[in-house]
Amino acid sequence: MESATKELNQQIGLTDDGSQFLTFNLGDELYGVDILRVQEIKGYTTVTKIPNTPSHIKGVLNLRGTIVPIVELRTKFGMPTIDYTAFTVIIVVVVRDKVMGLVVDSVSDVLNIDKKDIQPPPQFGAMVDVSFLNGVGKSGDKLVAILDMDRLLSEGDVQATAAAA
Repeated sequence: MESATKELNQQIGLTDDGSQFLTFNLGDELYGVDILRVQEIKGYTTVTKIPNTPSHIKGVLNLRGTIVPIVELRTKFGMPTIDYTAFTVIIVVVVRDKVMGLVVDSVSDVLNIDKKDIQPPPQFGAMVDVSFLNGVGKSGDKLVAILDMDRLLSEGDVQATAAAA
């Protein structure tokens, strides 16, 4: 039975030394988050703004009775804001036992990336903060910036979103 499972995993691209990542776009860049952190993907809907929160905290959303804080990743990354489109989605993730939503331009795919194909994040010196990256993965001809959700959303962010919820 185990060999049949292993063979099936190889046929669909899963390996023992790899992980699955939900990939999404912000502008022309492709990012990935560990699929095990993702609870669901939801089309963008209007959120309720909360005063006195950091600018990248968009507000909160009622998701089937649970109040979920929403983080605008473009703002968090210092990217220019754009108008939302039909492709704009909220990726609902779990960070430090808290449910949060991430607004992204669009969802791309679920990719299987072997550990051997993930390199440490490049070092750009003190001017560019890459501490929120686990690494850069290669899948075919695509490069994926793999996010470390615990570092991306600091303890202060988690506390601010918890207060907003």
